[in-house]
Amino acid sequence: MSGFLPDEPSAEVRVSPNFGPRRDTADMIVLHYTGMETGAGAEAWLCDPASEVSSHYLVHEDGRIVQMVRESNRAWHAGKSSWFGRSDINSCSVGIEIVNPGHSLGYRNFPKRQIDAVIGLCKGVVQRHSIPAQRVLAHSDVAPARKIDPGERFPWKALFEAGVGHLVEAAPLTRGAVLKAGDASVEVEALQSMLALYGYGVEISGAFDRQTEIVVEAFQRHFRQRKVDGVADGSTIRTLERLLGSVGAVPSK
Repeated sequence: MSGFLPDEPSAEVRVSPNFGPRRDTADMIVLHYTGMETGAGAEAWLCDPASEVSSHYLVHEDGRIVQMVRESNRAWHAGKSSWFGRSDINSCSVGIEIVNPGHSLGYRNFPKRQIDAVIGLCKGVVQRHSIPAQRVLAHSDVAPARKIDPGERFPWKALFEAGVGHLVEAAPLTRGAVLKAGDASVEVEALQSMLALYGYGVEISGAFDRQTEIVVEAFQRHFRQRKVDGVADGSTIRTLERLLGSVGAVPSK
């Protein structure tokens, strides 16, 4: 592929050789952070055949958008991941890398101009592929055991207020009973069932194992960012109930 017209009119094109044919239609957006020291370094890595990774888009901190893979093709951004039991997330998603050094290299807030560009880009992708609001997801949502990006500093609320993604107001932090690692009960089973009902890959066993803890952390990073600890306190559970209630899955509380 020597070049192509961008799917997103405002995007520059820098072609990555790391792509293949889709095995499914795109019905999901997966948002990442780059986790590298510089945006230029991340852009070069995503276009390097030796890396064997790519993304459809990269959004720099100054708001510049670079498209590297056509939306009609399968970029290599999600890795081992799942959502609602589907494991080839690369085939059903559009991947957007957002320049940020990440937790290991000085995680920082995302500039407003960058987020404004992400919002505009997501709106275009949503329109082109009729993507439901609840399928605008974090890399940590679809790969919670491996990834934590774009992390708890990512402003999901700004996206939601602009009409992108699915969100509810997080329930306030309060003292009270919690579900945590080592617990085993019908309440844990109900928590796992609700997480799975939203789409997370978690086994419904009734045992609060490490997998459940990791998925709870992923949920918190996206939907209850104030405290990310893997403990299913009342705030976490009520936020999850509200989220499901907003799509008619369970009664909202």
